[in-house]
Amino acid sequence: MPAMRVLALSYLALPILLALAVSPPLVALADQPADLEKKDPGAPGASSGSLSPKQQLDNLFTALKRQRDPDQAALIADQINAQLNDSGSATINLLMQWADKAILDKRSAAAMDYLDQVISLKPDYPEGWNRRATLNFAIGDYRKSMEDINQVLRIEPRHFGALAGMATLLTERGNDALALKAWERFLEIYPANRSAQEEASKLSEKIAGSRT
Repeated sequence: MPAMRVLALSYLALPILLALAVSPPLVALADQPADLEKKDPGAPGASSGSLSPKQQLDNLFTALKRQRDPDQAALIADQINAQLNDSGSATINLLMQWADKAILDKRSAAAMDYLDQVISLKPDYPEGWNRRATLNFAIGDYRKSMEDINQVLRIEPRHFGALAGMATLLTERGNDALALKAWERFLEIYPANRSAQEEASKLSEKIAGSRT
């Protein structure tokens, strides 16, 4: 499988696929203040119970943008994914778990039904759309996958996983210029990601070569 597809799938992917890249399983990690990049994300004193979930997420994205060490950035990205995965609803979280199990059992129709329920019950939950984008990608419905990705980015424009998926879909369609723009947007949010750097560089060289 090409490296670009592995990267995109890993960001869009279900917990069982997350071993391919940086996204963590559905676990809650420590909250981080705005100066997180100066600290080990798991270090004592790195959390603050006084911040709202939105403030915590904003601080994590700020830290991710500032962090230049790939390993430290990956830890921050893990925490962002954990925050995005947590719906705040026991019902939604359970439906997501059922969807994951259905996909593992190769019951795509059941998984789609669970994810449709998630989106219907909580349309502002980006991971519901993101998970369904993954499923649509897996079954080959690229049009619906892109529609779901666009919904993810409407809710959370900084969702680097959705941007990776968008870049891959655009590449599959032969639209290298727009795919490059998606990777560039990804790198504005997560500049230390080496895989994204490599994919953007490859696309940039390919586009430049096609113009000569």
